[in-house]
Amino acid sequence: MLQLFRILAIAEGISYLLLFALSMPLKYWAGIGEPNKFIGYAHGFLFIGYLVLALVVWKEQGWGWKVLSGLLLASLLPFGTFYVESRFLSRA
Repeated sequence: MLQLFRILAIAEGISYLLLFALSMPLKYWAGIGEPNKFIGYAHGFLFIGYLVLALVVWKEQGWGWKVLSGLLLASLLPFGTFYVESRFLSRA
């Protein structure tokens, strides 16, 4: 389960960056909204999966509340899931 969470954390981080760095500028500066729709759907799916797996892995690993709050906060920050993957998941 930890390996799946690691992959999902990276995928969620990439989708978050694509949303902000590629599709939103296309939507608001170039008037092309289609990429934003599809990348937004993918990011939403990955975001929810990340949150669910964060809770599952947190419970399995027996980590404290501080780690859980860090996992959840990382999903809201750009590059946050990459930090989580390198700090918590690559060592486990």
